[in-house]
Amino acid sequence: TMDLLGNRMIDLRPKTKIKQIVITSVGDYLPFPLNLLFPLVAKKKGMVADVKATPDVYRWKDCIAKYSPNPPKVKISLSDVALYQYTGGTTGVSKGVELTHENLTKQVQQLATWFPDFKVGQERMLSSMPFFHVFGVGTMNFSVLMQWTQIFIPKPQPKELLEAIRKFKPTFTPLAPTMFIGILAHPDLKKTDLSCIKGAFSGAAPLPVEVLHEFEKVSGAIIVEGFGMTETSPAAIANPFGDAVRKAGSVGLPLSDTIIRIVDLENGTQDMPIGEPGELIIKGPQVMRGYKGNPEETANVLREGWMYSGDIAIMDEDGYFFIVDRKKDMIISGGYNVYPRDIDEAFYQHPKVLEACSIGVPHPTRGECAKIFIVLKEGETSTQEEMLEFARTRLAVYKLPTEVEFRKELPKTAIGKILRKELRAEELAKRKK
Repeated sequence: TMDLLGNRMIDLRPKTKIKQIVITSVGDYLPFPLNLLFPLVAKKKGMVADVKATPDVYRWKDCIAKYSPNPPKVKISLSDVALYQYTGGTTGVSKGVELTHENLTKQVQQLATWFPDFKVGQERMLSSMPFFHVFGVGTMNFSVLMQWTQIFIPKPQPKELLEAIRKFKPTFTPLAPTMFIGILAHPDLKKTDLSCIKGAFSGAAPLPVEVLHEFEKVSGAIIVEGFGMTETSPAAIANPFGDAVRKAGSVGLPLSDTIIRIVDLENGTQDMPIGEPGELIIKGPQVMRGYKGNPEETANVLREGWMYSGDIAIMDEDGYFFIVDRKKDMIISGGYNVYPRDIDEAFYQHPKVLEACSIGVPHPTRGECAKIFIVLKEGETSTQEEMLEFARTRLAVYKLPTEVEFRKELPKTAIGKILRKELRAEELAKRKK
């Protein structure tokens, strides 16, 4: 672990099966003369920490210096696990996904064929997604395969993203939806030329259609929205790039060698008609081997080679897929199935709204109804009445929220994915009081 986290790991160790801890530092592999200057400035900037003396805690460089290299001779196959990638835990307990060498190598080959206009060794990618997230892993591996320059953004906030775009002029920008939203709302956008961006990829969460159109208008770039999961390395579906048909609001078509089905929500065996919602299931070379140490959950989601995503989707007559919502997020109001994404999209169309997220809350007669949480753009004010009046022209009556709550910010994961689960837990706890 990093020295910055060393003392925390030492305190945590008694609660785990960890026996030995190896400490490293940002400065361990800096080139000369930065390696000499680093200790002088690191403490002032909070980039280094003193780790308390404790048994079975070692310095990485001491270990390397003490022992000569003698790696074991190991036979590695494509079916061996390359990575334990943990899920985000946005819908439940985080699980360790076993991704094999085949999963990861086939995934980057799929991406290379999907983006033929981007040339080997000639592009600059904005690496804004953290590498502990599968989106970051996927884009990193892809850029390594393509021999691209990577522009690392340790703090992917709108100000820093815009500054990097002005300075380094990336040609390919994989971003989470909240990053697109933040860039469009930031005052520095006015002094930033986005024309260097040829293409952008949106993943990790649904991208509001209004945001997609606005970013493409401002930048002139093509945004490709796709769908993936930690369990699919991550990409499984994406809109085509270039001259092929892209459909706003759709996550696109299956990647090469990938088969997608929409099946009934009850048993997951019957294929649904075109345009009818059902659970999206996936078969392809990027699908995980299973969950580490969790055979029961593995058997629940991997059935006869199909990965059951837990996402509700529809397929149109052209074979394009549209994500409706998570099965766990669906609101049942008065017997109707209400999908939070439909509600969120309606409110994102309001010119004052920066972010919106709806959840299901208990209702005395309907069972459940929708509540919407809204973050307004800087300097804007609004009321519940104004928002609901706006929504009435865009939503069926049974989908209309009965409550609106304005917040300064919404809870998010480290990559900016809005935590609907946390909002629901907060709301239910508040109502129990």
